[in-house]
Amino acid sequence: MSKTAIYPGTFDPMTHGHINIILRSAELFDRVVVAVAKSSGKNPFFELPQRVELATLALAGHANIEVVEFDGLLVDLAQQQQANIIVRGVRSIADFEYEAQMAGMNRQLMHGLETIFLTTHSEWADLSSTLVRDIARHGGDVSKFVPASIKQAILDKLA
Repeated sequence: MSKTAIYPGTFDPMTHGHINIILRSAELFDRVVVAVAKSSGKNPFFELPQRVELATLALAGHANIEVVEFDGLLVDLAQQQQANIIVRGVRSIADFEYEAQMAGMNRQLMHGLETIFLTTHSEWADLSSTLVRDIARHGGDVSKFVPASIKQAILDKLA
């Protein structure tokens, strides 16, 4: 039986921490769907199509990873993708508390939907997309936090 997992997020921008969770997920599951959320409640740095494009570039060469965009309930996407596993990366207790609450709600909305938590490797524990954007906005070097293509896209956006 094939196992499909979904790793959702805004990925604004995708970082090495995200990529680490995705690649580790790809070793655990037959298929990983990276779901780039529209996230209309936030004011994104990159528009949705560009976030999808950047994620696709960053994950190229991994046959069992697919990047899609979505807007709406994650459980609807899980049903569309025939997935019953959600992958979430957790950096801290605060992340876990929030993600555990979301996992419970998703389980209530879709029977059989499980959430798997992967702890972030220590080198990425302090990394967030927000911090990457802030560092870049203030002229800092983000090359150790994001792939080169994403670094270039950030620099282009700020130019």
